[in-house]
Amino acid sequence: METQMSAQPKRKRKRIFTGVVVSDKMDKTIVVAITKRAVHRLYKKYVTSTKKVKAHDGENEAGVGDRVRVIEARPASKEKCWRLLEIVERAK
Repeated sequence: METQMSAQPKRKRKRIFTGVVVSDKMDKTIVVAITKRAVHRLYKKYVTSTKKVKAHDGENEAGVGDRVRVIEARPASKEKCWRLLEIVERAK
C-alpha cells in the first residue's frame, strides 16, 4: 500500500503562561515575570525559578502588578515574541 504524506506541516500548540507585569515603561511592550515552582529531584525541596519575557501590548492596557496571561506569537522584534492574551487580575 502507498502512504501519502500531507503537504501541511504539523502545527505546534502555542504555549500560554500566566505571570505578573514587572515593567510597562516601553511603548506597546510589557515585561512579564513568569514564576515556576518544581520539586528538586534529589533534595525534595521546592525550587522557584523566574523567567522574564517581553510581550506585545497593543493598547497599553496592562500596568505594573497586574496578573496577565501571555501567548506565544511570531517575533515582533529581537526579544519580543509573546503577546498579551488577557488581564486576569488588576493590581490593587
